[in-house]
Amino acid sequence: MTQFSDPVKITVRVRPKPVASMNPDNQVFSGDTVTLRCDIQDESVSSWQYSWYKDTSHSPVSSEQVYSISGVEVTHTGTYTCRGTERGGSRSSHSSDVITLTVSERPQAVLSVSPHSWLTEGDSVTLSCEVTDSSTDWTFSWYTVVPYRDGLTGINNNRGYIVYVELLSDSSRGSGGKYTLSPAALKHTGVYMCRGERGEPAFYTQYSNLQPLWITGESPPVSLIINPSRTQHFTNDSLSLSCEDQSKSTGWTVRRYTHSERVLDCSHWGSVTGSTCNISFLSTSYTGVYWCESESGENSNPVNITVHDGDVILESPVHPVTEGHPLTLRCLYHNPNPSNLRADFYKDGSVLQNQTTGEMIIQTVSKSDEGFYHCEHPERGESLKSWVSVRRPISNDGTLGLVVGLGFLFIAFLILMMLLWSYKRKKEKQKTNQTSEQNQNQSGAEDSQSGHTPLQAGSANIYDTVDESAMRGTGEAAAEINKAIYTQVKRKKKSNRNNGAENDVTYAEIELKPMLKTKRIKETANVGDETVYSEVQKHVK
Repeated sequence: MTQFSDPVKITVRVRPKPVASMNPDNQVFSGDTVTLRCDIQDESVSSWQYSWYKDTSHSPVSSEQVYSISGVEVTHTGTYTCRGTERGGSRSSHSSDVITLTVSERPQAVLSVSPHSWLTEGDSVTLSCEVTDSSTDWTFSWYTVVPYRDGLTGINNNRGYIVYVELLSDSSRGSGGKYTLSPAALKHTGVYMCRGERGEPAFYTQYSNLQPLWITGESPPVSLIINPSRTQHFTNDSLSLSCEDQSKSTGWTVRRYTHSERVLDCSHWGSVTGSTCNISFLSTSYTGVYWCESESGENSNPVNITVHDGDVILESPVHPVTEGHPLTLRCLYHNPNPSNLRADFYKDGSVLQNQTTGEMIIQTVSKSDEGFYHCEHPERGESLKSWVSVRRPISNDGTLGLVVGLGFLFIAFLILMMLLWSYKRKKEKQKTNQTSEQNQNQSGAEDSQSGHTPLQAGSANIYDTVDESAMRGTGEAAAEINKAIYTQVKRKKKSNRNNGAENDVTYAEIELKPMLKTKRIKETANVGDETVYSEVQKHVK
């Protein structure tokens, strides 16, 4: 029997069990950030290597003690465990207890517009923000999409694009979910977004879909001039867009909003020369809404430009059509065949005319003709849809008033000339006949009895009647002329100083009054031998 060996000391330690935790540990929504943490309480091991496992997978999803998931998605839902192994050693821990991560879709804010997204300036429009779940007590914030500039934070619009937004200054007035613009104006043209929130601390919905809103103005400060002048274009066409200023604003820039749901200046997608943007080769990605914007925030009418890779496009007006004017639509073909140009025309999906020769004319357009139009060829296909805007005619009441006023002033001038001419003839007749003082007095008496005051050089007022046959015309002005005119001429004196001398100048002021009856011209003059010259003051009292 041999002797016993030296004793060997065996130390048995309990394998540690990690503690797994999750923050937040309650309801988690898509887009949130979730943090999983693994802790092992064993001072005998200086360093642990951690591993995280999801569900029943044997492959770790993370090798960090703190596993952070930024922008968590529904696919992250599952059970998670962690365990540790000694760095540079053989020890390992048990697996932690299971923690369950449940990711729910964050409530979606849905933005809509009523009555529709294309409006004429002055109309009322309401943006509505609703949350997809059945919960209540939401308040809302409103945003507008803007071009990128320093200091802005981009957000993901859930379609793979980053957009930049600004909170509207009066966002709080739409906290109830309704943001109304009444009346809608050119400055409201843009792309809008909303988001809901509730609770404390605040819980947010996802940002809503992007909602374009385009307001067509009656008389915008600037016009977007498109060459060629149509809203639809074929691929590989060239295009020129210019800002034609009607005001004194400066710094006009062509901007657009495209399918990528971004607002960008021309410098990002075209070549800029002054206020003109040139595009050499169009592609379907250029389809979008284009407008001019000044440094002060003024906008032109928006133009919806579409680029089609097919064989048929619609030629429609670029700018709004005025009520009462004709509207002409044409169907254009990439490779036209004059013998086969027939087409059908549609408005808002309903047939307006069919079997046409490629052109449709509405002789007198009205507001009810506003809408989306397209054309279709039975073999070549159909065009894209284009919005046709109809605006009310500009009032011309002020212009008519000016014309009528000038007409009456001209009539008064003619009457005065007639009076002066008549006066001169009377004067010449007096010199020729050398009428006696007695006959003159008798003539004055007869005139007084007949209801006329003699035309005297020293008289303050001259009254006369004009025979309606003396002036003839047409229209409303003529109707006024054909009435007898009761004319009052007031003679006044005005002094001028010329080289220290005072010269008396006689002038006349006319007041027109209608009379119920007409009479022949009857004038009697009692004046001195000297001819009197008068200066006419051109205003009607």
